[in-house]
Amino acid sequence: MQRLKAAVIGIGHVGKEHARLYRELNETVELAGICDVDASKEEKAKEWGIPFYKDYRNILGQIELVSICVPTSLHHKVARECLLANIHCLVEKPIAMNLEEADELCHIARKRNLLLQVGHVERYNSGIQEIAKIVKNPRFIEIHRLGPFNPRINDCGVVLDLMIHDLDILLSFVKEEPARIEAIGIPVLTKFEDIANARLKFPGGAICDITASRLTPERQRKIRIFQPDAYISLDYAEQKAKVYRKELFSISSREIDILKGEPLRKEIEHFVDKVAQKTDFGNPDIAARDALGLAIRVLESIRDNHYAA
Repeated sequence: MQRLKAAVIGIGHVGKEHARLYRELNETVELAGICDVDASKEEKAKEWGIPFYKDYRNILGQIELVSICVPTSLHHKVARECLLANIHCLVEKPIAMNLEEADELCHIARKRNLLLQVGHVERYNSGIQEIAKIVKNPRFIEIHRLGPFNPRINDCGVVLDLMIHDLDILLSFVKEEPARIEAIGIPVLTKFEDIANARLKFPGGAICDITASRLTPERQRKIRIFQPDAYISLDYAEQKAKVYRKELFSISSREIDILKGEPLRKEIEHFVDKVAQKTDFGNPDIAARDALGLAIRVLESIRDNHYAA
């Protein structure tokens, strides 16, 4: 089988991981080049023995799929040019900065029958995939995504950088848009919200309380789901989960069997496999567009409460 030719645009922390995984999947895909405006990244290309491009547009005619790992503010511009060059795109989350940009990318992908996948990596977390099998009619969901400050992220706040992961998962569990959102966000180290909390109330009665922070010394990635028949707890990072159920006169608990894996590897394998199958690609990642729309509603609530710019 002829290998697909791929490239990675943006060789920061995340882009390096994409490049590593393409190189490890060398039976099905060939990493044909890496692209970055920082010329010092050429050393990494030499180390890997692959071509380096300071201008990503110079490789577009040579590849079939691409990972776009540039800053969020550039997602639309870069993805648009790649789609117009008939290249299948894996865009790191969020899909774009606003819904107009997201809708244009979806339109181009649909019109040109191209795969447009967005890097909501928690979808490929083995823990999430396992608890999804038992989540039914959640009534209250509590999510914490906390960690230390990362100076690399300087064009958006924690809602678009961190919370959007959990908003995407939340929509997959509740399966409806919230009727009401109350959110606060506070800028501490940047001009954007560095810590944010949102309470979402859904038409069916479910409530979610979600917190994201890049000011916390220790990393925490946890989701707790309360539903009529069970309480489910998952540590995203550890991929460990428990389910608690009411017995006649007590509460029982058990570990959920989870076959751990690297979520980003599973995400890229899925992307490559979809391109290799050469099926109908005209269904862009609408779920990612919906997650962005919900994140924007959270940001609007933050602005309404005058806690962040």
